[in-house]
Amino acid sequence: MAVAPVGPLEVANALGLVAFAAAGTLKGADADLDFFGVVVLGILTSFGGGALRDVLVGRTPTSLLTTNDIAFAFVGVALALLLSPRVSGRLRDHPLFRGVDAVGLATFAATGALVGVAAGVSGFGVVVLATLTGVGGGSLSDLLLTRVPVVLREDFYATPAALGGVVFYTSHAVAPPPIPTTACVVVVLATRLLALRYDWGLPGL
Repeated sequence: MAVAPVGPLEVANALGLVAFAAAGTLKGADADLDFFGVVVLGILTSFGGGALRDVLVGRTPTSLLTTNDIAFAFVGVALALLLSPRVSGRLRDHPLFRGVDAVGLATFAATGALVGVAAGVSGFGVVVLATLTGVGGGSLSDLLLTRVPVVLREDFYATPAALGGVVFYTSHAVAPPPIPTTACVVVVLATRLLALRYDWGLPGL
């Protein structure tokens, strides 16, 4: 039986689902939620941005069409549950959480850009979808925890995703498919990690 080819969208989506599910689970553990609450927060963080993106382009969220997405999300939840007892202090300030969250932001920004190009939206639309896919799930989980979403408190959370969308859109017309996706992931991940390392941010009002 022939095996369907795995493209950049599928790879980026799988990595993003695992990473954001793990980040959401660690966030729930940090908030002292019970087991059910921790799992729900992990799944919401994993699926939220992609669902918002899919609704905007007029399609059924992919998380409702296949069991693959929920399987990847549960892998991320399980990994976080195994790791969280070994992490001391506040989890959301730990390098493990921040690193995993940065991976999720980078890979989901790429999936948002890929979906935007496939849907035929404008360059602005591609950047919006890249940003929304990257920050949507985490913002929804923050609201569920009655917190101001991190995207409104740390400008260099949404900014890397938007920058990745710009890089993807400007390169996809002249480069073969894997290159724009890889470039987007690398730019978002590097920018977010540098922002964490050097405490980048824009001045408040």
